[in-house]
Amino acid sequence: MNGVSHTWEKSGPPTARLRRAVTPLARSLGSATYVETVVLLGAVLALDSADRASLGALAPAIKGEFHISNTDIGVLAAAVSIVGGLATVPIGALTDRVHRARLLSISIFVWSAAMLATGLAVTFVWLFAARMFLGMGTATGGPTVASLTGDLYPPKQRGRILSWIRSGELIGAGAGFLVAGAAGALFGWRGVFFALAIVGVFVAMSARRLPEPPRGSQGGAGGADTPADEALRGDVTGQLVHDAHVEPDPMLTLPKDVESRSLWWVVRYTLRVRTNVIVIIASSLGDFFFSGLQLFAVLFVVHQYGVGKYAATGLVPVVGIGALAGLLLSGHITDRLLARGMLSARVVVSAWSFIVGSAVLVPAFFTHSLVAAIPLFVIGAACLAAPNPPLDAARLDVIDPRLWGRAEGIRTVFRIAAQAIAPLIFGIVSDAFGGSSAGGLAIAFLLMIPTLLANGIILLFATRTYPGDVASAQASAGLARAREHAA
Repeated sequence: MNGVSHTWEKSGPPTARLRRAVTPLARSLGSATYVETVVLLGAVLALDSADRASLGALAPAIKGEFHISNTDIGVLAAAVSIVGGLATVPIGALTDRVHRARLLSISIFVWSAAMLATGLAVTFVWLFAARMFLGMGTATGGPTVASLTGDLYPPKQRGRILSWIRSGELIGAGAGFLVAGAAGALFGWRGVFFALAIVGVFVAMSARRLPEPPRGSQGGAGGADTPADEALRGDVTGQLVHDAHVEPDPMLTLPKDVESRSLWWVVRYTLRVRTNVIVIIASSLGDFFFSGLQLFAVLFVVHQYGVGKYAATGLVPVVGIGALAGLLLSGHITDRLLARGMLSARVVVSAWSFIVGSAVLVPAFFTHSLVAAIPLFVIGAACLAAPNPPLDAARLDVIDPRLWGRAEGIRTVFRIAAQAIAPLIFGIVSDAFGGSSAGGLAIAFLLMIPTLLANGIILLFATRTYPGDVASAQASAGLARAREHAA
């Protein structure tokens, strides 16, 4: 914590307005420095989700102006994901080597320029090209946020911290739906993207103030040098693995020259970590469903329940509160369960969240009563959001800190591929079964719900692999620190 404060002071004090805004949250987390950094990292994630939600909320206006279909809207959403997926692995490699705050700031400036180009589009081809350019800006967020979070916050608090950072995605999505709907009516859909570009510039300037902690400064997945160091870092996962006498896998113990290894070597290594592979699959399937839901939710509500577009966007805060509650509760719950000795808490909570969510959402898409649907969607949204913080923390637990950027870049390829293909598949299926009608969209959602159930089942298998993978990452990080001290 002292290292975080010291780094922040070197990079410049935050604005007085930001400090006043985060004071209530600082009381909850115990440190204003923690919160100021969390707010900025959350803002980075909020930009991307705000853009995706805005595209969904503005879909009717964009379809009308360019005379395109649901499938074309899906193509626009997919363009960002495809380019981002291609760029995220080399960006992850950069994250492990360069100043992360500067890299993040530059990428957000690129994102803002793409937003401006989107608002200026006069043809569908131009619009599509602008969205592809946007993908270059979104590629940096995942690797840099994950790497900085792992080095700024100790393992025992990562679930809670990541829940607050991840809340930026929900806040951005909610703002995208609500503000885009209202602002689009007043200023047109182009004005919304111009406004997002301006916001992006301010976030990019603020991101330059983020701390740049030493790699592995929070002890990685474990392997504290002494009991005092271990207590300082809050390495609860490492302590539980040690107490359970879990042995590391020698094949996963990293050599000292990890930084110089080829990208292909890193890909092969991270895909040998079984828990990491399971988490990649589960989180990608969750993103697949959520991406389609996010894009077509407003159209579904309008046609399924016979309400106006503005009334439909007005329901977003209600469902968003449920999602935010699930997000924040899961981080707190898993951290508390870990403190009580439940080593696999992160994957168990995530697994059951997906299973319950899949059961709740089925009747929600069948009913034609808005009153009956709202509580189901609120609970379903909470279950969909809940796995994100614990799964993010679990990935940091099982990967050596020296690989966090590249490992997150590799995971982001799969995540973005899911986000890219989901809008296209949802659009094709809904068009095949009636286009924008309630029936077509409802069938599309119902056909995709089994992916959520599959998530829960897959994650239950991770309870067997997680302890050993944590032990391996712990041993690897410990050896790296021992070599550094010897040198």
